[in-house]
Amino acid sequence: MSITNIRAKKQNISEIRILNELIKLMKPRVMSLVIFTCAVGLLTSPTTVPVKEAMMGILFVAMGAGAAGTLNMWYEADLDKLMSRTCLRPIPRGNINKNQALIFGLLLSLISVVSLYYFSNALSAFLLFFTIFFYVIVYTIWLKRKTSQNIVIGGASGALPPVIGWTIANNSLTLEPLTLFLIIFIWTPSHFWALSLYKANDYKKAKIPMLPITDGIQNTKKNILIYSLLMIPAIVMPYLIGFAGLTFLIPSLGLTLYYNYICFNLYNFKKDKFDTKIARQIFSYSIIYLFLIFVLFLLDKLI
Repeated sequence: MSITNIRAKKQNISEIRILNELIKLMKPRVMSLVIFTCAVGLLTSPTTVPVKEAMMGILFVAMGAGAAGTLNMWYEADLDKLMSRTCLRPIPRGNINKNQALIFGLLLSLISVVSLYYFSNALSAFLLFFTIFFYVIVYTIWLKRKTSQNIVIGGASGALPPVIGWTIANNSLTLEPLTLFLIIFIWTPSHFWALSLYKANDYKKAKIPMLPITDGIQNTKKNILIYSLLMIPAIVMPYLIGFAGLTFLIPSLGLTLYYNYICFNLYNFKKDKFDTKIARQIFSYSIIYLFLIFVLFLLDKLI
């Protein structure tokens, strides 16, 4: 093999590694949830969208989510290197520098919003822009380091993808997609506060005012339980307005009651202490729980 070929091969490997790091910046696991919930919003809309247009719309929403994740990592690089959960991200490891992440995030934001406007409609593009703005400016830059309610207010950005999916298909905002928004919005605090219980030392080291640090373990457990109970009316709401039927309601209530049960077990543990196993169980189950709730929306529509 010639020296030229060896150099070309090394360059290709280097480019693949950079591409891989850029993908990591976009938070692929979060993107997968965004893609799925956006698709549910689109598919549950009464308006049928051609497959190509639907796929393009979901792609640009996914890009927008990736842009928000990238800009989040750009701004929080100093915190990420302090926390065991995030220290292996691309910027703390030195695989991508902050300027590269900033430029990549801004380009993704611009491309995703403009493309969604061109291929879909202005309402969807505005909601995507608002989602990115809210996650980066309101949650990441303003709230996260200032208040223990950061995840409650900031959760609005993560709850918008199904609404955007609906508007891609329907080009209007009605009560139905807002029930999808409400489910994710109310689900978010208990999900993240369960994580913050057993990762409290990480957040304390990074000086992020998560609820266990500012308000103590007992109050955090109480809030996790309260928000899990609020999922009951959130789940019933789509049925009450005729957006979903019993195929959705009955199994969703069963899943919710089990969620309430494990959250109560956490709350009922020794005062000012928590069982790490239960906290991890809540965090893990909450992910499966939300996924199944949205699967049930699709099944209900098909039936």
